[in-house]
Amino acid sequence: MPRLVISSDGPAAMPAWRAAFGHVAPDLPLAAWHDPALKITADDYALVWDPTADDLARMGGMRAIICTGAGVNHLLDNPAFPHHVPLVRMGGEQTAALMADYVLWATLGLLREARTWAVQQNAHHWHNPRTSMRTSSQTRVGMMGMGHLGAHVGRVLRQVGFQVSGWRRSAQRVPGIRTFAGPEGLPDFLREVDILVNLLPSTPQTRGMIDYALLAQLPRGAGLVNVGRGDHVVQADLLRALDEGVLGGAVLDVVVPEPLPPDDPLWRHERVTITPHVASEASREAQARYVVEVIGQMERNERPALLCDPRRGY
Repeated sequence: MPRLVISSDGPAAMPAWRAAFGHVAPDLPLAAWHDPALKITADDYALVWDPTADDLARMGGMRAIICTGAGVNHLLDNPAFPHHVPLVRMGGEQTAALMADYVLWATLGLLREARTWAVQQNAHHWHNPRTSMRTSSQTRVGMMGMGHLGAHVGRVLRQVGFQVSGWRRSAQRVPGIRTFAGPEGLPDFLREVDILVNLLPSTPQTRGMIDYALLAQLPRGAGLVNVGRGDHVVQADLLRALDEGVLGGAVLDVVVPEPLPPDDPLWRHERVTITPHVASEASREAQARYVVEVIGQMERNERPALLCDPRRGY
């Protein structure tokens, strides 16, 4: 029978993990990675977030590694990662729903200039500029990254009324959403985007991709929502674009480093909203339900939908 060995969040989290799996799959054997008596077998699955190099090296003889996050670049970038062991990214209905809720909140906040109101409130300043308002149906949202999460978020935004398009590295049709692909499709995609949402995976090709040159291709005053990875954005270029009016505002759930140093100018910029990497943090029980589903699929020799391709980085 398969066993799940849990290292995510350290020893202190084991009672909470045991409770979550007890509700979802009480018969699934569990073990704590940090148990000194632990003996790993080829039938074991590992549940991880940020294991050490020594931990990863020990996982080389396991059945599979399941990450509690949707992004796995921090694992693949570790020289000790055992590339012969299947790696599965976090998914599930709650993960996707939380991401869609966050992006909807962020896009509506940019659309209605919520950051401006927050700054005015902190200053005890009552001012209505009476500028012309734009509705969601008049607003074009462009999704960079149209995988599992991006496609779901795009569909939710479209249901609310936004005009939604998508860009991905390789051509693939997404039902109901106009999709651009590859470097050749990026300029046409960007020029029709009022709010850019980044949900790309972190790979050598995408790191630093959102720089001043890319932002300058958006319509002047566009907004940015980054829920991908902090290393996608050249933060100095982002500040320049905001200060010059190239961008009208930004909502950042991911930054480099995390957390930002107290003196980082992004903290105090009047057009930037920062959240502490919380866009899609599913509950332990929802994660447990997904992990049990993945283990069942692999035990039946089925391919999980979010099985990572190390060559692509996601």
